[in-house]
Amino acid sequence: MKLKLAPIALVSVFLFSCGEHKTEGTETKKTEKTQLTVKGSDTVLPLSQKEAEDYMKKDSTISISVVGGGSGVGVTALMEGTTDIAMSSRDLKTDEKLKLSESKKEIEQVTVAFDALSVIVNPANKVKQLTREQLEKIFTGQITNWKDVGGANEKIIVYSRESSSGTYEFFKEHVMNKKNYASSVLNMPATGAIVQSVSQTVGAIGYIGLAYETKEIKQLAISYDEGKTFVAPSIEAAKDKTYPISRPLYYIYDKTNAGKVKSFVDYVLSAEGQKIVAEIGYVPL
Repeated sequence: MKLKLAPIALVSVFLFSCGEHKTEGTETKKTEKTQLTVKGSDTVLPLSQKEAEDYMKKDSTISISVVGGGSGVGVTALMEGTTDIAMSSRDLKTDEKLKLSESKKEIEQVTVAFDALSVIVNPANKVKQLTREQLEKIFTGQITNWKDVGGANEKIIVYSRESSSGTYEFFKEHVMNKKNYASSVLNMPATGAIVQSVSQTVGAIGYIGLAYETKEIKQLAISYDEGKTFVAPSIEAAKDKTYPISRPLYYIYDKTNAGKVKSFVDYVLSAEGQKIVAEIGYVPL
């Protein structure tokens, strides 16, 4: 079962920052909890939220804050030392690796799950499938009306994530053949905002992580063989690699901080943690 989240840009999960224990007599002394910050990809956000909630129930000595904002935001925070773990839905860029190297940071990048990236439209749209080439032309501005891809005579309203998003980068590289987005594309600050906008706009199209799907939007089947075969996004299709727009999801952290983060990362990679991956709507390792 997928976890449905409200379309918000930033989500935080907190428990109390301190616990209490009794000392001799009636004196009560506060004990500070270990504070762990996880920041970055909106795609990985719902997974990290649930993992953190469950882990904190098992370990009362740790308080985990989970914040979205995009893969780029997470990686930048890791560079600046303001997050313990960066969530990312893309690999590190060359310039990011260079900056991390220059700052003497030795990075550990761990795959925690896989995702099928869904292309979505408004449920009123009669179009059920598109080829990769058609998607490229829609997002680069060459196709601007749904009638040109078998739909109604309706203007196409294109929604995308902001450039700080790993999903933005992944879609550009793997779907748009590294071409630039059209200037008319509406960039949204969070995945939830794309879901909301597409659900309310008849001519809209956008892309989201699989876990963000709702009944208010419609996913399209996609072809990467020029229209010979169309496959709809699903956990099963991502797992058997028949769905073409699939990708790994990462946790990235500084190795010098491994002692602080490793128990949580190990929990996410455990059988129990991977069960949560499937429950949220992503593909377990």
